[in-house]
Amino acid sequence: MHLKPREIQSAIVASLTVIFLVVGCGQESGGPAQSQSAPPVMVARVVVRDVVDRITATGQLVAKAEATIAAQIPGQVTGITVEEGDAVSEGQILLEIDPQRRELELASAEAQLAEASAQVVETWRGMDRIQNLNKRDAASQSRLDEARTALKLAHSRKNANEARVGLARRALADASVRTPFAGLVARRSVSVGEYLSVGLPLFEIVTLDPIEAEFSVAEVDSGLVRPGQKVEVSLAPFPDERFAAVVTMVSPTIDRLTRTLRVKAELSNGAGRLRPGLFAHVELGVSERGGVVMVPEEALLQRAEGAVLYRMVGTDRVERVRVVTGVFADGWVEVMGKLDASDRVVVRGQANLLDGGVVSIRGRDGRPVDQPQVAAPASTLVSGVDG
Repeated sequence: MHLKPREIQSAIVASLTVIFLVVGCGQESGGPAQSQSAPPVMVARVVVRDVVDRITATGQLVAKAEATIAAQIPGQVTGITVEEGDAVSEGQILLEIDPQRRELELASAEAQLAEASAQVVETWRGMDRIQNLNKRDAASQSRLDEARTALKLAHSRKNANEARVGLARRALADASVRTPFAGLVARRSVSVGEYLSVGLPLFEIVTLDPIEAEFSVAEVDSGLVRPGQKVEVSLAPFPDERFAAVVTMVSPTIDRLTRTLRVKAELSNGAGRLRPGLFAHVELGVSERGGVVMVPEEALLQRAEGAVLYRMVGTDRVERVRVVTGVFADGWVEVMGKLDASDRVVVRGQANLLDGGVVSIRGRDGRPVDQPQVAAPASTLVSGVDG
């Protein structure tokens, strides 16, 4: 069968018309091809919350008062009244260094003082007699001068003996070693019968109620710390507890080597559970801010130009937004950029998205949803800033 040229041309036109109709119908219907090209994503709504900015730091517990008691006089230990771990009150006797010997030395010094005092009286009488004779020209001026010199020497001997009595009394007092403040005996370094030299350490006394947390904050945060500020202290032996404390000391200087500020906070320790040397994690609440725009942490992507996220535009398109992050708290992060409380952001599936691209919103079960997943807002969050 042979077709004429006119018939061949009509057949070609009819075929092209059918092809265009089929393709056009497929595009207008928004069929499976278009649906499969839209990446599935999960979204969450931006929230506005109040946050409490905090500084976090690490340090250790230290005793508020701690002293090493040393021997003030030489001698043999004749008695010890406490053991390690004992509680002691202020002024309590801890140890005795041969007090009987010190009593005898005091008695001897007092006897010498009495003798010197009598000698002063006797010398004064002799000088007074010579002075009267000198007035009647019965005694020379040289004898009077000698009598006056003898009286001065007698007074000097008396003063020296008075000093010896004072030293003997001090030695007797030092023979009974007492604690300077109430606390606990942390260490005992001597035993009964041991001979002591001056300056030898005897006891370590600490007071544990209240106790202090000593820590350092970075130079950049030094202006935010002040006495009276409330602090929370966490300790490894008590993971489920937070101990309230108050800042009592802020160093007047910044450490030139570490560029940090030394701070102390006082906390109650009536039960005696807290001990010096424990590692402490400290949190300081420094300011409260309202109206902070926050998104889930998983919405952020770190790129060369900084942090970015994808904001929903309309119902099925996304816009790439560059943001500046602020504080982090409980899985949320403060963001500063082109966002407001009515926006939705992509939290899953954003790795391969394009700016202005079409997306398919899915629920947690993976099925398409008509409305985005909305995160439940919280009233207040506490943020952390490492110190």
